[in-house]
Amino acid sequence: MTVDSATSSPTTPTTSHDSALLEDFATLSAFGATAGGGVDRQAATPADGEQRAWLHQWLTARGAEVRYDGVGNQFGLFTVTPGAPYVLTGSHLDSQPLGGRYDGAYGVLASAHAAHRAVERCRTSDGTAPYNVAVVNWFNEEGCRFKPSMMGSAVFTGKLPARTALTTTDPAGTTVEAALREIGTIGDYAGPDVAAYAEIHIEQGRDLENKGISIGLVDSTWAARKYQVVVRGEQSHTGSTVMADRRDALFGASLLVVAVRELAEQSTDIPLHTSVSEMTIEPNSPVVVAREVRMHVDLRSPDEAFLDAAAKKLAESVPGIEERASVTVERVQTHGWGVAPFPAAGVELAAQVADELGLSHQTMMTIAGHDSVNMKDVAPSIMLFVPSIEGISHNEGEDTNDRDVCAGTDLLTEVVHRLMSGALDGAR
Repeated sequence: MTVDSATSSPTTPTTSHDSALLEDFATLSAFGATAGGGVDRQAATPADGEQRAWLHQWLTARGAEVRYDGVGNQFGLFTVTPGAPYVLTGSHLDSQPLGGRYDGAYGVLASAHAAHRAVERCRTSDGTAPYNVAVVNWFNEEGCRFKPSMMGSAVFTGKLPARTALTTTDPAGTTVEAALREIGTIGDYAGPDVAAYAEIHIEQGRDLENKGISIGLVDSTWAARKYQVVVRGEQSHTGSTVMADRRDALFGASLLVVAVRELAEQSTDIPLHTSVSEMTIEPNSPVVVAREVRMHVDLRSPDEAFLDAAAKKLAESVPGIEERASVTVERVQTHGWGVAPFPAAGVELAAQVADELGLSHQTMMTIAGHDSVNMKDVAPSIMLFVPSIEGISHNEGEDTNDRDVCAGTDLLTEVVHRLMSGALDGAR
């Protein structure tokens, strides 16, 4: 990891661009607002539909054509050179339950402002650019209502069949297709021809804040492995069933939860993040021993070989858990990605722009998954971070300073403008 340029970001927003950005962010944050200061607007819920309608209006008012593809990805197309490919920039507006205002939403709004500013600059001073620019709001990045996460960008990049995505159901049995039709944001657009991609996001960690650095330049991803685990036992009476006869699925699941946590606790040399992040218990009655538990297991590390070794170790713990709890455990990997670099030319371009703007910066890996993790495999891509206060994320207390919000958007604007000029032509 390298650190460059010690100059800090501006302390307060000072321009009309800053004021407009912050005013729009306040408006956007009202959709699905929670009492705790966050938002709850899961994919294709009414709150998601409302914010998509607002973004649609915002984009069309500034000259963009808004279109939707077959899985609900929302594109705002600013065409300055008819027939030319597009620089695509964006993130996602959907949130976690009781989530934060900034996760994803900042990236979409910053991209909308950056694209509009870049287009205005082209039209007033630069003439015709080799590439157009488009803003994207990816569908279901969070993966909470519908699994897997990063669904929209996975379909767009050919990693997930559209039919698989559309027939995926939420816990209530509603399909993605039905939910999208309910909010009116499904179409037949194939998507733009993409020349390059740029995304900005809050860090969702505290490294930048701890070091007093304004911008993170993402040069690689951590690897991730995600599993759906089903623990099966036998339903019985919590009072009368003798302990030796019990096949308690929740007991077996609890042993697995501990085993997942201990993987991380026992990893002292190489970082390993492990979680059980979702659990469904059947029949979930106060007087019934659970017959089945479904759970989601998440393992991540910057060392892919170490991650696979950890997954193997977890698998090796399963027979002992099955024997101790008299249950069966089924584990299926549902999603994942490897350690993979972002194009060095994109990192260098963003670093140069940050230097010119007087913004301190460092290269870093992304621990979380983002739509850019999919996009980097099909187009030259740049991923940028701004600091998160105390690293809080997927939480109503998530926050980022206004000065960092504005500085990141200024940086993204210049990056987008240079991408429209062909700055990453030939880069992969």
